Amino acid sequence: MQNGKLGKYEIRGTLGKGAMGTVYDGYDAIIDRRVAIKTMTKPDPNDAEAQDELARFRREAQAAGRLAHPNIVGVYDYGEEGDTAYIVMEYAPGTELKKLLDKNERITPAEAVRIMQGVLAGLQYSHERGVVHRDIKPGNIILSPDGTVKIADFGIARIESSSMTQAGTVLGTPAYMSPEQFMGQTVDARTDIYSAGVMFYQLLTGERPFEGSMSAIMHKALNTEPPRPSDISVTAPTALDMVVARAMAKRPENRFETAAQFAEAIRTALASPSPARVDPLAGDDATLIAPPPKQAAPPPAAPTKQPPAGKSRIGLFAGIALAVVALAGIGGYFAFIGTKRAAPAAAAAPVAATPPPAAKPVPPPPPMPQATPEQIRDSLAVALRNADCSLTRTTIENGHVLVSGIVSRDSQDALHSIAEAALPPGAPSDPYTLQLANFSGQQYCGILDLLRNAGLQPLRLTLRNGVTELHKDDLIVPRITMPDYPAWLVVDYWQSDGSLSHLHPSGVSKAKREAAGSEVALGDTAKGLWQAEEPFGTDMVISIASSMPLFSPPRPENDTAKSYLAALGRALQEARSKNIQVSAGALLVTTKPQ
Repeated sequence: MQNGKLGKYEIRGTLGKGAMGTVYDGYDAIIDRRVAIKTMTKPDPNDAEAQDELARFRREAQAAGRLAHPNIVGVYDYGEEGDTAYIVMEYAPGTELKKLLDKNERITPAEAVRIMQGVLAGLQYSHERGVVHRDIKPGNIILSPDGTVKIADFGIARIESSSMTQAGTVLGTPAYMSPEQFMGQTVDARTDIYSAGVMFYQLLTGERPFEGSMSAIMHKALNTEPPRPSDISVTAPTALDMVVARAMAKRPENRFETAAQFAEAIRTALASPSPARVDPLAGDDATLIAPPPKQAAPPPAAPTKQPPAGKSRIGLFAGIALAVVALAGIGGYFAFIGTKRAAPAAAAAPVAATPPPAAKPVPPPPPMPQATPEQIRDSLAVALRNADCSLTRTTIENGHVLVSGIVSRDSQDALHSIAEAALPPGAPSDPYTLQLANFSGQQYCGILDLLRNAGLQPLRLTLRNGVTELHKDDLIVPRITMPDYPAWLVVDYWQSDGSLSHLHPSGVSKAKREAAGSEVALGDTAKGLWQAEEPFGTDMVISIASSMPLFSPPRPENDTAKSYLAALGRALQEARSKNIQVSAGALLVTTKPQ
């Protein structure tokens, strides 16, 4: 920024600051327009995480820039100047909906419905143009002073036909994320409908449907149903319970298909004269009809006095005669009246009363299909990328799903919770088996998290004869099953004291490209080449295969763990940008004295 300007825009003040950067009060003198300018400092090219943030920043401009709607904060321009990237946006004064909710300010049901109608109108427009927001939440909703509702922050939006965000990436705010977002699956417009349903629930009740840590929210979102809004708040209309339930259905196909359909369901439910509830799993026209009000029981008849036995028949005959005369008289009267009223036309024939149509029965939901081992494997493989300090491999063995790998003892409970929460609907009672080696402390978390977050393909790694326990001077002989592509191999040995050794390539072994699917054994050609030695404890072997060399030249013999992790992070980032295939495996080894 020079002379109070950023590009062609004048800077007149500061509107706010956040972790990403500053939002300025700006002015476009060429067209005489006040604007908001959102900025961020461009990161170091070698900082992979910060580069991802810059990509999301650019994506916000790309996504919102194609949208022009009164319920969406407009984006006018994107630019970079020096070390600053910036987005020029519509100046939209107002209050974040989140701030009102955080203050526990009362929002009436009528106001909640008004806000939702604005949000859903903006989403319908966005979805029709191929943009899925993916982070609908109160913090991204602006309430303007004139009452207009505006959607902001398309920073993690997904654009149709774009490869900028792909399946396997978990982005969003946990409390508002859809089940498919937690699973890392490809999302469509229905994920915004789910998030909008969560927000509507919060507007009606003052509470979010699911609370807790990310793993706890994930488990609830995938497996449990929240209380109905009317059970939480006496002011929440009962008619909206099932509208919210349908918007928040676990399976996307059970939700409203469009935001417009969601908005229409809200209007229809509130216009209904009876508290009929829409069944979220049935068709659009299916309702659960409220039972008719109970009729009051007739008063008991007064006791009748029995006539004397001798006079009973006489009384009976007399009564019958009087009844016949009375009926004849009444019939004549009504015939006379009917004739007068119908004259000069003939009297209409009596019409039998038509009974009301029977309520359409609501069919039960179809039985849940059984999840296949392949579905369970794929769901677990994606979800376990969120398990800290771990590196796992999910396979199918004899028709059963097996999760193997490494996890720290501090993280294994969270890993198990994530696995349970990730099970797809219809999973059997015993869906998978865990075979995880664990270690104490955090000394291996850096390398495990780096490999896991890079989303690498699993690589099979063992020691000779399948041992995982070595004694002093035992040979260290890694055996690697190469991936299904020719690859260069890197094998490292990490010791419990933090030291690092490069087993391959090293000063006595040269790197070469190994054949696809081959079995490679290292260290068994020379006695004493690599041996177990002090300090004894829990060590770890890491193997990495790549379709192109990761390091050129190879890493030095005196490498440190910190330096190596930084270099490996950069190498994996570069490999991803060049579409280089990379696989990795890890193995814990216990070393002991004689």
